Amino acid sequence: MLQNAAVRAWLGGVDPAWTLLDGRSFDALQHTPPSTFGGPIRLAANLSAEELRRSPFHSGMVALLRAGTQGDGLRLTATGNLSRAVVAEMIDHFLWPAFDRAEAFRLHKVVNEPDFFPLHLARQLAETTRLLRRLKGHLKASPRGRSALEEANLPALAALLFHFVMWKIDLSDLGRGLHGRWPQGDIGVVLWSLSVAAGDWQAPERLTRLCTIPINGVLESTWDSGSLAMEARILKPLLWFGLLEHRREPVEGKLLASRHLYRKTELFDRFVAFAVKTEADAALRH
Repeated sequence: MLQNAAVRAWLGGVDPAWTLLDGRSFDALQHTPPSTFGGPIRLAANLSAEELRRSPFHSGMVALLRAGTQGDGLRLTATGNLSRAVVAEMIDHFLWPAFDRAEAFRLHKVVNEPDFFPLHLARQLAETTRLLRRLKGHLKASPRGRSALEEANLPALAALLFHFVMWKIDLSDLGRGLHGRWPQGDIGVVLWSLSVAAGDWQAPERLTRLCTIPINGVLESTWDSGSLAMEARILKPLLWFGLLEHRREPVEGKLLASRHLYRKTELFDRFVAFAVKTEADAALRH
């Protein structure tokens, strides 16, 4: 692949991090982990309460599940979404990166569940994982959901949520639907590449070239659609889990323009571990 002229032009001199992996490890990372705690990708089950609070998605889901244990639970609309009253209450519990609650309510007198994607995703995921179940027009915490709220089980809940969002749920609607599920389909390789390449602040354009495996649609695009897909489907979801941090910096000579930069947090290496070998390891063995 790296000998292809189109690939070399797209890379622009960047050497992808995944080229450091040996063949078996690369292949292993291409498959969905059989569980959250085994295989080439291992998610921590012993995060502290303070570490769990660094994950906006985990904190929001805990608030949603706890609300599902109260009274009749969470009221639903006829279409199966959370009622506007529930949405208004839940927004206060979703301290989401780049979401401005005041601005959202300035533009809309009321916010429906699909208008607030983090809550929409959390509600769908809670039902998919059977943490919440429907009962007479409400969502109530299931026995499994109540168990997940026990302090000893909260770290396992974080691993479950991450596993489902990154491997099980189709995020292709993010990023304007471009390039299907790419690069989510290579998430194992992308995560490992980020673990070794995102220690310093990097622009999405560079991280895309360092961490993804390009496809024809990305290479043939007349603009950098691959970086948009990478930011929408990988970098921003990792922000939701507290594994990346984000900042903006002004672009010189452009008054209203800014550059987006990302780097991994300490939580990244605490939460995600890899059992892989690099080509350097293979060379030493021989």
